[in-house]
Amino acid sequence: MTVPPQRTRLMKRRRYGFDLRSTALFFVFLAVVVIVLGLAARVAANTVEQRPAWVFVLVVTGVAGCLSLRRRLRVAGVARRAAAALDEAARAAAEELQAPPVPRRRAAAEVVVDYDALTPEEFEEAIAALCERDGCSGVEVVGGAGDLGADVLAATPDGRRVVIQCKQYGETHRVGSQDLQRFGGTCFTVHEADVAVLVSTSDFTAPALEYAEQCGIVCVDGETLEAWTDGTGPRPWDMAPGVGAAGWETAGAEF
Repeated sequence: MTVPPQRTRLMKRRRYGFDLRSTALFFVFLAVVVIVLGLAARVAANTVEQRPAWVFVLVVTGVAGCLSLRRRLRVAGVARRAAAALDEAARAAAEELQAPPVPRRRAAAEVVVDYDALTPEEFEEAIAALCERDGCSGVEVVGGAGDLGADVLAATPDGRRVVIQCKQYGETHRVGSQDLQRFGGTCFTVHEADVAVLVSTSDFTAPALEYAEQCGIVCVDGETLEAWTDGTGPRPWDMAPGVGAAGWETAGAEF
């Protein structure tokens, strides 16, 4: 459809007239803004000349207000983060309480220890480390000259005093009754042991085991030591018969 030329010219005039009117309004608004800003600047200049102290007070007040607002925003942010952390902790605690208890298991040793390759001092340190691993407190290596039969001292998780003597013997050198008698003569009466333990890398003779049973001394041979080390066997204080110094004295009198 063809639009008559006269109508097209009228539409163009209307569009151009609208654009001119908008431009005029813009310049009028701009002039008003400039006048207002000029008046504000003039009033501010007069105020500075007449009462400069007021300007200083207003500036200080504005700066203080900005700093206070910034501090409040920072504190609000910290409070929000703290509240979120508390909510997370409460949620985690609730999940722990709702979760079924998992029985704690004694961790097995990650490496196999070659006790025969250790020096006597290192062997005592290794036994002390086993005690610490299995929950003993106050573990102390006291072996040496004048130790009176005690190489390692410790307290079991249930508070019993453990006195351990270490015998690093070869496979063909078994612990005899004489070794047990010397240890039995001091472990209870001198060291006041609740649990007396003799640990060896070898084995025990029959008379030694008989004496240990009469005295209440726990004997840990090489095989039992390996089981204790890798976590598959009992701890020495779990094998204690509960015989104390009185039991030793009775057994010693019979020997």
